[in-house]
Amino acid sequence: MIIMQDRRKFLGTLSSGYAGLALAGAGYFGSSRSSAADTGASDFATLTRKLLTDWCDGMLAQQIDDPDDSIRHGGLTCPSCDFIHGRCWEAVYPFLHLAKVSGDKKYLDAGIKLFDWSKNVSGADGRWTNDLNPKSWHGTSIFGAIALAEAIHYHGDLLSDEQLIAWKKRLDQAAGGYLWKDFVSLNFTNVNYGFTAVYGFDLLGRVLGEQKYIDRSRELAKGVKDYFTEPNKLLFGEGKPYNNRSDRGLLPVDLGYNVEESLNGVVLYALHHKDEELLKLLQSSLEGHLEFMLADGTWDNSWGTRQFKWTCWGSRTSDGCQPGFSMMAGRNPAFGSAAFRNTELLARCTANGLIHGGPHYVSHGIKPCIHHTFAHAKVLAFVQDNLKSLPPIDTAASLPRELAKGVKHFPEIAVWLAAQGPWRGTISAYDSIYRTKGDPDYIQQATGGSLAVLFHNKLGMIFAASMAKYIEVEPLNQQPNPDEDFALTPRIETRIKDKWFTNLYDLKADVSHREEAGTITFDVATSLRDEDRNVPQGEVSRFDLRYSFEDEKVTITAKSSDGAIAGSTTTLVLPVISPTGEKVRQVSATRIEISKPEGTLIVESTVPLSIRKSKKDRVFNMVPGCEAVPILAHLPSNDEMKVRCTISLAP
Repeated sequence: MIIMQDRRKFLGTLSSGYAGLALAGAGYFGSSRSSAADTGASDFATLTRKLLTDWCDGMLAQQIDDPDDSIRHGGLTCPSCDFIHGRCWEAVYPFLHLAKVSGDKKYLDAGIKLFDWSKNVSGADGRWTNDLNPKSWHGTSIFGAIALAEAIHYHGDLLSDEQLIAWKKRLDQAAGGYLWKDFVSLNFTNVNYGFTAVYGFDLLGRVLGEQKYIDRSRELAKGVKDYFTEPNKLLFGEGKPYNNRSDRGLLPVDLGYNVEESLNGVVLYALHHKDEELLKLLQSSLEGHLEFMLADGTWDNSWGTRQFKWTCWGSRTSDGCQPGFSMMAGRNPAFGSAAFRNTELLARCTANGLIHGGPHYVSHGIKPCIHHTFAHAKVLAFVQDNLKSLPPIDTAASLPRELAKGVKHFPEIAVWLAAQGPWRGTISAYDSIYRTKGDPDYIQQATGGSLAVLFHNKLGMIFAASMAKYIEVEPLNQQPNPDEDFALTPRIETRIKDKWFTNLYDLKADVSHREEAGTITFDVATSLRDEDRNVPQGEVSRFDLRYSFEDEKVTITAKSSDGAIAGSTTTLVLPVISPTGEKVRQVSATRIEISKPEGTLIVESTVPLSIRKSKKDRVFNMVPGCEAVPILAHLPSNDEMKVRCTISLAP
């Protein structure tokens, strides 16, 4: 399309770049106190600006220039996938943002090409499909509509009159067609869609000047308060069905989708309408979810129902926690710190302009999926467009898990968080299973009383749970495992013939804990089961696990529950998170040392230790995108089959 001359002139006046940028954008939330004088806010603005530029340049390098092929021209190639992701056109918003603030026409051209490409995933009723297949999932149309609406709202003045009319017409087709017909309740599918639509319809109404969309938004918002657990106000609804209760009576909760998508939608709605009652509820919910952020910005979604998308920094195809947490930082300084630290983690997981799906993709030679980048670029563009509306961002504010002492129990998800000295642990017995038609019972996040996460404030992540078995629940939204499937969750296991029995499949594990002077102890009564929940016949299946947290060390003890001796080899498996390059030394039969940037991790045992052979001397799992040294301790064939392993930092 031809850009009008006055648009070219307008772009030329913006060559000063980001210095005068987002301050000129008309904030969706109206006037608010400026944070320009706040050092933390300045740091956050600089970080998000630089990272967004890096990402847009990375995506620009992947844009296809092939005018003779309308199915490919303008789309974004994916380094890891052999197809074009149908939602890639949503990068139209960050591209237009960067076009305005940089004055570089290449970004405007890229955004226009993406919009034109989106006809390949457009349906007659206004929907956008998730993939090129016209029969593919189309609920994601709400995210596309928001991206297009934000592009028009903030940067529509970059378009010619003809383009602006066409873009608004396409947006109205989506809003008045598919979205209006199907988005009539918060729970018509996973709750992230309905909650995002609360903000989506409100924004659509304002951009298109249609009151009925604003009214739909208000109707949806009335039901928001009914989707939070007690006592910690965690958002539920990421299950099939959304309100399914497990055998323990627990509702489906997923941290990743909650903090990166659902809560954003209702927070932005409530802030715009100054709904104080809703804002108080959302503050409590954000605080409940924030308990699961680790000091380095990692979201601990080891236990979530949709853990199959866990990447440490968040979830593979959601947008990012930055809007909701940064915009609410005035109510709790830790919110701003969380948004900043998570953005830092995203930056550490970025290489060659694209986000990688975990901390160790590069060290293990895994190519990134571009979906992560075009999704998260949208929220950074939003932050940049709303800098004037941001409350002060205190990047030094401590996170709850940094200040924590003792044990915090989340009974609504059967998860316990432990904090003793520099150690942080997550113990999970959560039994809410995300079910699909293809794999109705095998999609298994951390449970069975497992030590799903172990984190040291100096050394970083020590354990990070994967799925018990890596399953591509959403094949077009997950990358295949590059190596042999090896779970990263610490566990007890035995293999009998071709069957794998482990506590990772035990949905009935019993967990208790006690706190004494300087020690936190968890006792877990569990059983070894296969993926069909069967125990091994004629073999010892009941075991006890104990996790003891002290300032100097964490001790993991395993033994048979009644002292019986198994006939098959039973193993305590400790996959210690460690990227390629960290030196591993077996000092003795019972001691292994791993050199990390901030110190040396020591694993010692009462029985001989071994390291399972693997490619590159590491195992790798797509959940959460980490490498690990797989340390094995075989339970002895004597009194109680008892083994004790300690994990500590070398003095």
